Amino acid sequence: MGSADHAHMARALELARRGLYTASPNPRVGCVIVRDGAVVGEGWHERTGEPHAEVHALAQAGARAAGATAYVTLEPCNHHGRTPPCVDSLIAARVARVVAAMKDPNPQVAGGGLERLQAAGIAVESGVLGHEAYELNIGFVSRMTRGRPWARLKVAASLDGRTALADGASRWITGEPARRDGHRWRARACAVLTGIGTVREDDPQLSVRLVESPRQPLKVVVDRDLAVPLEARVLEGGALVACAREHPDKMRRLAERGAEVLVLPDAQGKVDLMALMRELARRGMNEVHVEAGARLNGALVHEGCIDEVLFYFAPHLLGDGARGMFDLPPLAALAERRELQLVDVRQVGDDLRIVGRLREAVA
Repeated sequence: MGSADHAHMARALELARRGLYTASPNPRVGCVIVRDGAVVGEGWHERTGEPHAEVHALAQAGARAAGATAYVTLEPCNHHGRTPPCVDSLIAARVARVVAAMKDPNPQVAGGGLERLQAAGIAVESGVLGHEAYELNIGFVSRMTRGRPWARLKVAASLDGRTALADGASRWITGEPARRDGHRWRARACAVLTGIGTVREDDPQLSVRLVESPRQPLKVVVDRDLAVPLEARVLEGGALVACAREHPDKMRRLAERGAEVLVLPDAQGKVDLMALMRELARRGMNEVHVEAGARLNGALVHEGCIDEVLFYFAPHLLGDGARGMFDLPPLAALAERRELQLVDVRQVGDDLRIVGRLREAVA
């Protein structure tokens, strides 16, 4: 692999990121077609149901695609979905070489696209900037390989790990730059999840407002007893409410407000959180962004539903009387602690942002 391969794949990844907020449930994919060292076509996948990145790039390249190299951030598809297989288009265009950043985790593809291209006499390679491609589509990979979304929990706290005063007051712990950054993470998610406690105390909208976004994520509320107020702002524009038992009258009134209710009880009479995650995956949700209180945060971590934590730490102290970040069962020994792998640490405005992944999510 030469430096030119890396440079062209870097450009393909840059194009793929243009679909950050719109490509779901499909993966974010970019394509660059190069002939004789010159870029002759570019494209990215914008929305589900619309042409894939390769098709856009080939259309721009036209006859110049013959004998060219196509750089694609994900293995070209080899199956009929809403659009025809991209391998057919690449073969018909008579490209000479296809370089993929990573293989497609979709079991319908799973190496079949590259094999088909190779069988047609096209040189194929994969693995160029594969880590970057994986990170861009970490939710899609999770849904394809684990049957659940990549769940990212966001928490804003003081340096001593406190999220609110004892009476629940928490606006605003972090500064405007950190809040805006948090909305960027909201915007890239397919769903934003919270609990009934947060709805009652803060009446959040859970919408993307501080940054521009072409669409709003699905709002999801975990509400065991279906106690969500009908006038709650989270219901505006529709929401999905997960409860633990049937409440026919309240369910009817919520439906009139545009909300859908899922009844997902576990053995303890609470909402089955992992079942909820799997249902969200079944609905095509690649990434779930969690903004909740300590109780739900702890339950989600304890049940193995969280993959990544997005910490925003403000440079002040609130003391032991203030509320914490995670309500978890007490540990009998330090060996039982949950470890995180730090993947990014940076300052955002006056605050510190740390992205940490649960070890089991990166094992």
